[in-house]
Amino acid sequence: MPSTPQELTAAQTKFYQRCGLPRVVGALDCTHVKIQSPGGLMAEQFRNRKGYFSLNVQSVSSEDLQILNLVVRWPGSVHDQTIFNNSALKNQFERGDFGNGILLADCGYANTRYVATPLAQTRNAAERQYQEAVIRGRNPVERKYGVWKRRFPVLSLGLRLKLPNAQAVVLATGVLHNIAKLMDGAEPPLDPSVCLPPLMRLTTEKFSMELLLMATPETN
Repeated sequence: MPSTPQELTAAQTKFYQRCGLPRVVGALDCTHVKIQSPGGLMAEQFRNRKGYFSLNVQSVSSEDLQILNLVVRWPGSVHDQTIFNNSALKNQFERGDFGNGILLADCGYANTRYVATPLAQTRNAAERQYQEAVIRGRNPVERKYGVWKRRFPVLSLGLRLKLPNAQAVVLATGVLHNIAKLMDGAEPPLDPSVCLPPLMRLTTEKFSMELLLMATPETN
């Protein structure tokens, strides 16, 4: 996540140029990464609403599709809002670590002073303009999941590994995705032999350290 005043200003400027909303520092969403059954008494917690075993992975995307924050520890049955409520990221926003910065998210999240979500319904031109702006601003996180999964098809095809190893692979692909973006920014080509699901609703060293911190148990 952007941490210095300069980084925050740069992030807000990029999102403002994209969608016209001020103060946006990232786009928040979750995606499911298919895994094999972890076994044991808790296995069914990993079965998501579509019926397969998965990790529900939370991330924040920059305007240029970099992964700014990644949480890879929750079973597929856990709701997106629950993951955010129990994240270190939420505590950082509560403390004001990102100044007046806000996140854009979909209607699966509660609208708060630092999370902006779509309106349930629009009643006038101003609300329709806001709705369109949120959609444009959220586009990077949806595109990023698509690019990430095309770059690493195993994230869609499924990880046949023990749970800790599967979590480590997801974290590692997050780091490698950012390295690829920093190196040339080119998106991987579509591979017709790999059936991917529809898009769901800094330096490498610094990012790697953030991932290591996020991989440890969180405490509120």
